[in-house]
Parts: sequence; C-alpha cells; structure tokens
Amino acid sequence: MRRTNHRQKRVFLFTQYKLVMIISIFLSGFFAMFILIGVLTSLDPNYRVSSNTVKKWTTNINEVHFLSLMMMENRMFKEALPEDKPPIDIWKVVFELGTNVRMHDVRSLLGRELPGFEMYDRQILIAGEGTDYTNLTMESTPPLDIVLEEREATTPEEKEDKGPVKEEQKQTTGNRNIVFLYNTHNRESFLPYLPNTNDPNDAFHNKVNITNVSDQLAKDLKQFGIGAEVDHTDIGSILNDKGWDYSADSYTASKEVVEAALTKNKDLNYVFDLHRDSVRKDITTIKLGEKSYAKIMFVIGGDNPNYERNYALAKALHEQLEKKYAGLSRGG
Repeated sequence: MRRTNHRQKRVFLFTQYKLVMIISIFLSGFFAMFILIGVLTSLDPNYRVSSNTVKKWTTNINEVHFLSLMMMENRMFKEALPEDKPPIDIWKVVFELGTNVRMHDVRSLLGRELPGFEMYDRQILIAGEGTDYTNLTMESTPPLDIVLEEREATTPEEKEDKGPVKEEQKQTTGNRNIVFLYNTHNRESFLPYLPNTNDPNDAFHNKVNITNVSDQLAKDLKQFGIGAEVDHTDIGSILNDKGWDYSADSYTASKEVVEAALTKNKDLNYVFDLHRDSVRKDITTIKLGEKSYAKIMFVIGGDNPNYERNYALAKALHEQLEKKYAGLSRGG
C-alpha cells in the first residue's frame, strides 16, 4: 500500500513539474515575443525588417516556385503553371537559399570572387528598349583630387525656347515648389565640352556639369506650371573640406542637403538626384524625328525604406515616356 502511494506521489509530482515547465516556457516565450517586437519597432527605419528586406530574402525564389508549392495543396494551380516551366526543384531552391548563389545567374558567384565585380550584380526592374546587364550605368569612383581638378571647358549651347506652353498642357502649383532637384556628383561633366581630354574618368568640371541639366529641367517644369527648385551645393568642396572620400561619403554629404531642403520647404513632394550617364553616346542617345535626345535611366536604391514608392513612381514615368516618346527611357 505504501509503495502504491509513493508511486502515485511520484507520478503526481512529475506531472506537476511538467505542467510548471510548460507554463514557464509559455510565459517566457510570450514575454520574449513582446520584447522582440519592442526591439524591432524601436530600431532605426533603415534596420527594421521591412517588406523590402523580405523581398531581398525571396529574390532567389520566382513565381513558378510559389505556384509549385501551392500546387502541392491544390492541384488547380497546375493550370496556372507555364507549360515551358518545370515544377519546383526543392534541392535547387534549398541550395540557392543556403548559398545565395543563383544557378541561372553567374554574376551571383563572380561578384563574391572577383574584386569590383559585385557592382554588376544588379537587377533590371523596368526593362527599357536596348537595356541589358552589359550596358547598365556604373558608379564612377575617381579620387577626389581628379574630381576637383581645374579643366578648360567650352560653353554649352543655349536651348532654344519652344514658346508658350498650351493651356491644356499646363498644370499649376501656384507659388509652391513641389520638385527638388539636386546633384550628389555635381561636377560630373561631358566629354564634348572638355577639349583637352577624351578620358571618361576625367569628365568633371566645376561649372559645365550635370547641374546645368537640373537648371534646364527646372525651367521646363515651370513652363508647364510645376514649381521646381535646384540646389547648387558643391558636394566636392564639402568632401574636400571635411576630408571625406568621394566614393564612400558623397551621398552622406548630399543627404544633409536634402534633409535641410525638406525641413525648409514642406511643399516638396518629389526629390530627384540627377547624374550623368556613364555609358557612351551610342547607347545613351536616341533620334526622334530629326533631333537627337539623351535617354533617361531611373536608378532605384533597394535599401531605401521608400523603395516601393520610388519604384512605382519610376515605373509610371517610364510608361508615360514610352507612350509619347518610345525608346527615350532606358528603364531602371
């Protein structure tokens, strides 16, 4: 009788201990979840887990993989599976997720093995006519002394005035400037205006440069009733004064300019950073009618917390350009 009671007592104590453990684990996990949520929501926006971050994590998984997974539960999804696309290869997906090496894109491997090759590991979101991975823009990273060097330059021709804009084409923002134009690499110039060099790495000038394009764009926008302002800060001089690096710190310097502008003018809705395209003329120009025009390419930063909105705006602009001036946009 005593043995039975003793055994029952041990069973009861064991059950009670197990119950306490379960409750403790539950409570610990419950509070840990709230602490984790608190930490994530208090982080700087640049470090939070955003939809853009999730997008990066799932870059290696295409729509066929998702369809194949759903097809495992509902065979009706098989009808949506393209005929030329095989079902999911689970081992291939696991390999790509584990190594971040995409079997169909050799750049994902070379970018980690060859110094400097990672700059080519970019994604075309908006495919413009003639745009591929071989002719995308490249970030120019010359030494700062090359950027600041004094060079002779010819004066660009003044753009001829087309006359007044038709009233039905006009919009109006009143006295408000809603567009802000600036140039992180404000000294980027153009070889045709630099008579003493034909080296693209020397295409920099303190006056004849990309800021002239910003000025002209602002002028054209105002003709259509859209208020715009241009910033003429010499980012190169700021970098030189602070002892900063042209490649690493240019955007840090220009960010301060943009933040100051947004603080000063609450009406600003659109902010554009204009750059000179680094690719040569045969790729960056197009002839429409009897005139030659410079093409436009949209560069969208994937790490920006407003990536989705920037992408939607770039896509809308690209589509409008394609309707009116097919081929003028290189996409992005």
